[in-house]
Amino acid sequence: MAPRILVVDDNPELLSLLTQLFEDAGYEVSGASRGKQAIELGRTQPPAAAVIDILLPDMMGYHLADTLRKEQPALPLLFITGVFKGGKHALEARQKYSAAGYFEKPFEAQKLLEAVGKLVPPEKKAVPVASMQDAFEVELDIDVEEEGPQDAMELTGRIKVTGGGNLSAEIRGANLTANPMQKAPVTQVRPPQPGRPPDPVPAGAGGPGMRRGELKDNLPALITAFYLSRETGELGVQRGKVKKVVYFEHGTPVFALSNLLADRFGQFLVRVGKIRPEQLQDAATVANKTNRRTGDVLVERGLLKDTERLYYVGQQVKAIIYSLFSWEDGTYVMSFKEKASTESIKLDLHPANLIVRGVKKLYKPERLRRLLQPEDRLIPAVAPAYQLNEVELERWEAELLPRIDGNRTVAELLAYANRPEQVAYGFLVAMMALGILDRRT
Repeated sequence: MAPRILVVDDNPELLSLLTQLFEDAGYEVSGASRGKQAIELGRTQPPAAAVIDILLPDMMGYHLADTLRKEQPALPLLFITGVFKGGKHALEARQKYSAAGYFEKPFEAQKLLEAVGKLVPPEKKAVPVASMQDAFEVELDIDVEEEGPQDAMELTGRIKVTGGGNLSAEIRGANLTANPMQKAPVTQVRPPQPGRPPDPVPAGAGGPGMRRGELKDNLPALITAFYLSRETGELGVQRGKVKKVVYFEHGTPVFALSNLLADRFGQFLVRVGKIRPEQLQDAATVANKTNRRTGDVLVERGLLKDTERLYYVGQQVKAIIYSLFSWEDGTYVMSFKEKASTESIKLDLHPANLIVRGVKKLYKPERLRRLLQPEDRLIPAVAPAYQLNEVELERWEAELLPRIDGNRTVAELLAYANRPEQVAYGFLVAMMALGILDRRT
């Protein structure tokens, strides 16, 4: 029987991610988001080791550790924290609790797994074939159309990308506006992308090696879960027939794919005004007849410079990721693999700034007001997921933050900001999404 690990963290997305990683490694997992819940689980399902977040909503992780040790004096303990950082805290944990590990967020989840494995070796089990395949596949040969109205998307002209080897570049261009795509007459079929294997399992098929859930305003938290664990893997999202997947490397989003017709590279070039629809149609016809990529034909005809392709692919990927912030419902799948390493072009985009821009760009006014009421009061978070020096702030935003101390209502903060309501609302909600601000209870 597989050894049981107790994992305790009040961040539900991070808890889900860690649970999946431990299960994939060959453990049974008891997950808890509160100290009292963890105590009960420890009594009914005694663990072989416990991974505990120090700051929990109902008690300190150290107090939880004391209680667990009363039941199991020799229980191996590992602590994770986003607040109590510095060598002295780790030293105290090791001296008082003989802690086998002390991990400061963001931490490398693989090193946490290794530390647990040295204490409690996992059960060696055969990996089912399904788990070695992609848990979530985007059907790249079929393009679907988004239902309902679409909005234009503003994109900054600057992108940072990395390529083969150690190549890294920052490319600056004019700001872009990706307009909604004109209605296509029929659903189009394209040849499989060269170099990419066919779908190994039906799209959305179940199986081990993945964690599913509902997508409800928690996209920032899902991105942050990858960041805090420095994990490599995929976040697949689906709404109706539309599927998109974001690839992460060591906690950073680097690439994205979509089966949405409007997200195709050629259609994206039309949406940003780089080429005309009839030019795309003509190039696509030639590409299909000669079994080549449309982008290659566009370069051949002088409609797209080869040096521009990297820039527009980067912008296309960025637009796919940003577009997910407009989704208020759907489902998601988290899985862990090295698939992103096969991509030749990768974004270099810090998750904190991605979340801030996504919230500001894509959250509509009614959604912002649903998430944050005018009478609410905000306070600085005790355990922020990101540090302020990691976030690009405008001057007025930096001046507003010191005034957020729980004494002023959101309405008062909006008035002080002296910016359009949606702009100020977007900033406050973005800071909550980053875990930098909390609602005062």
